[in-house]
Amino acid sequence: MPKDLEQVLGRGGVVIYPTETVYGVGGDPRNAAVIERIVTLKGRPGHKPFPLIAADLDSVRHWVRWRSDPLDRLAKRFWPGPLTLVLQAASNVPKSLQSAEGTVAVRVSAHPVATLMAKACGGALVATSANLSGQPPVSNPAALSRALLDAVDGLVDGGPLPPSLPSTLVAVIFEKEGFSWKVLRKGAVLEEDLTAFFHEETVAASTEDL
Repeated sequence: MPKDLEQVLGRGGVVIYPTETVYGVGGDPRNAAVIERIVTLKGRPGHKPFPLIAADLDSVRHWVRWRSDPLDRLAKRFWPGPLTLVLQAASNVPKSLQSAEGTVAVRVSAHPVATLMAKACGGALVATSANLSGQPPVSNPAALSRALLDAVDGLVDGGPLPPSLPSTLVAVIFEKEGFSWKVLRKGAVLEEDLTAFFHEETVAASTEDL
């Protein structure tokens, strides 16, 4: 990653960048001014927290209440890649990044630019799509809104991205005994692949009790 881009992010800049799905716009999620600025430039209504891209699994654990069973195996199966997990926020996470239910949405991206930017921001990067609210996601930088380009501090041009759906959004809810899961947004990871994974998890858990 260019040194000047790292400096832009370090001083609270907002940058458009490629992921393995669509172009995103983000910055350091630890900086409240960055969050407010992205809300304003996207025209995002109400309190709707932004997802995060983490540099690696260790960084994910800083932001959420991680439970190794089954999350370690889920991460090994689908990360890095376009699966965003919605989990209970860790106690250190600012309220501005949490949903009304106290959750945070996070994933580990397979795109090297997104990973490097997350590292430059201390391990995690705001990961909202680079479009004005209500407009479709963008996979070709030539299609980026002029208003959005004028409002940010930089663009990492990765060229046109291969056609892809956005990341699949899945909530994993832990209960007194076991857990449940729910697809909140269909996307690049197929629901049938998730169903197969969680079915295997259930069968494995049942077998261990024998």
